[in-house]
Amino acid sequence: MHIGVAYADKFKQTWLKLDMPEGSRVRDAILASGLLGQFPEIDLDQNQVGIFGKITRLDTPLADGNRVEIYRPITADPETVERRDRD
Repeated sequence: MHIGVAYADKFKQTWLKLDMPEGSRVRDAILASGLLGQFPEIDLDQNQVGIFGKITRLDTPLADGNRVEIYRPITADPETVERRDRD
């Protein structure tokens, strides 16, 4: 299966393409990508993950063509930021 794995920190966006065996899960693709070593701030117990923008679990089976995404924690409340801009 052809899978993409994406992560972006404040300075760099990374999108890797991997060939994964049938039956692979989200966690398998993240581990195989090497992103955990490249970005030590990623904590799979804390960071949410998704497939094509939809939050999912680490044990979710993958399908050919999926893009696995690792999300950073939100650092500002979007509603508060929006209000500040209008004032």
